[in-house]
Amino acid sequence: MAENLPPDNASSSLYSEDLAPVGPQQRTWNTWNYAALWISMSLCIPTYMLASSLIGGGMNWWQAIITIFLGNTIVLIPMILNGRAGAKYGIPFPVLARASFGTKGANLPAMLRAIVACGWFGIQTWIGGFALYQMLHLWIPALGNLPHLPAFLGIETGPAICFLLFWLLNMYVVWLGVDSIRKLLVFKAFFLPLAALALLYWAISHVHGGLGPVLAQPAKFQNSAAFWAFFIPGLTGMVGFWATLSLNIPDFTRYAKSQKAQIKGQALGLPTSMTLFAFIGVVVTSATTIIYGTTVWDPVVLAGRFDSKLLVSIAMIAVAISTLATNIAANIVSPANDFANLAPAKINFRTGGMITGVIGILIFPWKLVADPSGFIFTWLVGYSSLLGPVGGIMIIDYYFIRRQQLSLKDLYDTNGIYRFTDGFNRKAVVSLLLGILPNIPGFLANIHAIDADAFPAWIVQFYSYAWFVGFFVSGGCYALLMRPYRKPHFNKEEIYVTAD
Repeated sequence: MAENLPPDNASSSLYSEDLAPVGPQQRTWNTWNYAALWISMSLCIPTYMLASSLIGGGMNWWQAIITIFLGNTIVLIPMILNGRAGAKYGIPFPVLARASFGTKGANLPAMLRAIVACGWFGIQTWIGGFALYQMLHLWIPALGNLPHLPAFLGIETGPAICFLLFWLLNMYVVWLGVDSIRKLLVFKAFFLPLAALALLYWAISHVHGGLGPVLAQPAKFQNSAAFWAFFIPGLTGMVGFWATLSLNIPDFTRYAKSQKAQIKGQALGLPTSMTLFAFIGVVVTSATTIIYGTTVWDPVVLAGRFDSKLLVSIAMIAVAISTLATNIAANIVSPANDFANLAPAKINFRTGGMITGVIGILIFPWKLVADPSGFIFTWLVGYSSLLGPVGGIMIIDYYFIRRQQLSLKDLYDTNGIYRFTDGFNRKAVVSLLLGILPNIPGFLANIHAIDADAFPAWIVQFYSYAWFVGFFVSGGCYALLMRPYRKPHFNKEEIYVTAD
């Protein structure tokens, strides 16, 4: 049987090579491949910023580390649960979502996830572009004195030019295709751990007394109430950091040799690598408070303070290349699949990547990472309120409604059992809206779109638990609404299904 053949009765509007079930010959990823995937994706500038933002928000080093470890351990659960379907049937996230949302309704969770990926693409592109600016500004000081852009953009002209240049480089790589990024990923795998260790050495060596004074930095909270007020949304933000991948992890587990490979690989790779790399961010950020008298939570800004022009230039070029590799691997592949699901016959990887790039600019990423509170409370917690409900619905559907049995043929058939009502499972859509609704007042209050007193305080506080509230409300509503549903029997001899 040839690889990636469409299932019988596959409809052209639901099938493309990018969305096809992965054949047995292509399922080659083992435990190490999944562990390496998470090590590679965890070693990125936003992970460092994730940890340092907690320090900037007032935590001490061990509070930040525990928060990060807990958040990544929690998000590992839906990561593995959603990954099972991909490993069993060889299907990507948008196709799996058809089982719960319908053949057309699957575009709703796919677009929610894709828009978030566009935001991450913009953030990574901003980091790479700002690294270029830090380097060029050393050699061309006039770059910082260019005419100002309109104030509403919230960005200076020099950084904006470098951002656009780096954006064009990303788009060029997308145009060439994913294969062009392989050497950059190898470079990143060697460089970023060495750069992180070098930064750790710099922090320890520049503080009198070494690591001791750094780890002795106290928390800045006045009382326990202030700590919990920051910890809860902080933990939600940590879960939200990988809430995107907890949905579209089937895009990767569809290549697994076995369920054991994807489960062990993710369990070994995600919490450990995130916590270890975050520890470096925590130590270095704490050290900046001692060295400079102020907390420098952005590593690109920190590297720009080094005395040697050559050292800064090398560091910034390396950050840009590493960020480019991460951006294509983590923030282009999945949204390209999601956009392709809108019109499989018309949108391919290249087109989907271009759409991602344009939206990545329009989301104004420099504003999202302008300060620690915006990064956590507005960006991470905000989008977790959208993705948590999707995760709850998909997990309830696959494990409690379908009992881990899907009809592969019907997932690609516009007239199959996943058509529901005109392609939409209205019960899933209602459950999604009910899960998002409780978090809206808190989000609007957080971005100052409404007065915080416009709603009772307990309603606004839901936003601090955004991912958890959405996950359990939508999942519970979906379970109740779908209770009368009885799954049909399918042919269990479908060729793409692998044994657990």
